[in-house]
Amino acid sequence: MEGARLIIEEINREAEQKVKYILSEAEKQAEEIKAEAEKRARARAEWILRKAQTQAEIEKQRIIANAKLEIRKRRLALQEKLINEVFKSLKERLATLPKEEYFEIIKNLLLQAVRELGEDKVRVSSNERTLQLIAERINEIKAFLKEKVNREVSIELGDRIETIGGVLVENANRTVRVDNTFEARIERLESELRSRIAKVLFG
Repeated sequence: MEGARLIIEEINREAEQKVKYILSEAEKQAEEIKAEAEKRARARAEWILRKAQTQAEIEKQRIIANAKLEIRKRRLALQEKLINEVFKSLKERLATLPKEEYFEIIKNLLLQAVRELGEDKVRVSSNERTLQLIAERINEIKAFLKEKVNREVSIELGDRIETIGGVLVENANRTVRVDNTFEARIERLESELRSRIAKVLFG
């Protein structure tokens, strides 16, 4: 009987040791699983945080870009408005020039056109005010042209046209023309004028 008791005690002791080992291993595995889970959770949290930061940066840049674009659009709209106002004022001033100042301009526009055409006879069209001014002072204009180009230039008054001022000059058979109306000259110089006006207005 004593031998049987000792065997049972030994079995119980081994069983207890196995249970302790199993429990120890189970706890160890549980800690490893917990640590791995925490590691994964931290990694995922960091990934989510990085993703959120990246998305926030992208959104910030998008908002900044849109704001810059909107500011540029508003600036260009304002620039266009101011430039158009300058052109409007310019045309109004040209349309109401004092008679003597306007006459000097007309003489020089005619001279430029005559030189460009290289003709001895030209036909001049413009608005009623300008044609009347040319008719009133035709001899003075002819004398001015003769002095400048060293030849007689015959001037025929042509059609009344819609213009704020200046002259449309053609050769006698109307095959070649030089458009020196104010509108045409402004249009030809528009790009340069816009650049200068923008520089004055906006630096």
